[in-house]
Formats: sequence, C-alpha cells, structure tokens
Amino acid sequence: MTSHIAAFGLRKSYRKGKIEVPVLGGVDVDAARGEFVTVMGASGSGKSTMLHLLGLLDQPDAGQVVLDGRRIDDRPDRERDRLRNRTFGFIFQFYHLLPELSAVENVMMPHLIREGVFSYIRKRKQIRRDAEELLDRVGLGHRMAHQPSEMSGGEIQRAAIARALVARPEVLLADEPTGNLDSSTGQGVLDLLRDLNRERGLTMILVTHDQQIAHQADRVVRLSEGRIEEWVPALV
Repeated sequence: MTSHIAAFGLRKSYRKGKIEVPVLGGVDVDAARGEFVTVMGASGSGKSTMLHLLGLLDQPDAGQVVLDGRRIDDRPDRERDRLRNRTFGFIFQFYHLLPELSAVENVMMPHLIREGVFSYIRKRKQIRRDAEELLDRVGLGHRMAHQPSEMSGGEIQRAAIARALVARPEVLLADEPTGNLDSSTGQGVLDLLRDLNRERGLTMILVTHDQQIAHQADRVVRLSEGRIEEWVPALV
C-alpha cells in the first residue's frame, strides 16, 4: 500500500533571539501514490524544513499536511507518533545511527520501536533477514557486524538508507541521501530507491542539490526563498 502526501500553504518561522526568521512562506506541494518527486533549491531555501513538516517531525505555523485526503498535522501526539513510525520512512542528512549498535542492529531498530519488545522477539529472525537483505542491496553485505565508528561516511549513509526502508514505509522522505557518497555509489543508491519506487509503488520526496539526480525523478519541484518557484517535468 502506498499513500498520496500533500501540503497546502505551509508556513514556518524560527526565532533567533528576538528575531523571527521566516523559512517557509506558504508552500503547496504534493506527491501522488507511487510518484517520485525531487525538491531542488539553494541552501536555506527551506527544503529540509518542508520535509520535516511533511513527515510530522515539526508542526507548521500555518497550513496543512494531508495524507490520502485526511489532514494529519493537527492529530494528537500519539497518532502522529504512529504515523511517523508506520507510514513515513526518513533518510536524514546526518545519519543518526546508534553508535553502540552494529549496522544490522541499526537497520532492525525501527521494527523494535514498531512492534514492541515481545512481538519483536517473536519476529526477530524474519526482521533480521529483511535487514540483511537490504544491507546487501545497498552494498553493505560485508559490513553487517560493524559499528558506525568502523565504517566510512558513505557506508554509514547506506546503512541509514536501509534502516529507512526496512519497515516498508508508504512515503519515503529523503534529505540529500547521496550527498556524502561518490558519484558511482550515489547512483547505485538512487537506482535502488528507484527500483523500490517501482516494485512497491513507494511514494518518494527527495531533496537534492544535484541536477543529475533530480532529473531522474518523475517530477522536479524548485523551492526558492521559502516558496515553490516552479514545477519542472523530469527528464526521464
């Protein structure tokens, strides 16, 4: 199952001391079921903030986030927690792997949060197989037992990508997922995401500054000074 994610009139500002800094000034954006959308824009244009709002990691000052026709940004905390864990997958710019766990244990972690301890223990063997399969697909079959301190930045990023995908999210939100990878490895990861997009009908919104990556999507959105500047058909 996949989902249609949309936002209407998103506004967000942050305070720096006594100064209010506007980041998003009324953004409308959407990704249809199974669509792969990339978001481009200069540093500071609000790309990461927009992803955080779409994935319920933060709340807008104004506007709405809508999933399959139903507003979700105003739901109670417990329901928003459930949506973050079961509906959305996140690939962060700065990994957030747990340093004391191995690569495979880090990838398994979303299932522990989702299932709870007792259910997780019952399903542990299958969960581990799924985690190992994804690590193998991102080229880390030889690194499963390694902790983040024993891996390169690119390997850590690939482990983070596997972690985002292991729980089979309906919507994947990715913030510069290939930013710390060399061009060959980055293209391999992008090919994997595109394959999963096609195989599972995974809805994807990916932030990037790389035009070559952006134009491999179904559609490109350009964000400028906190607003959608234009919609660009991808060159696929």
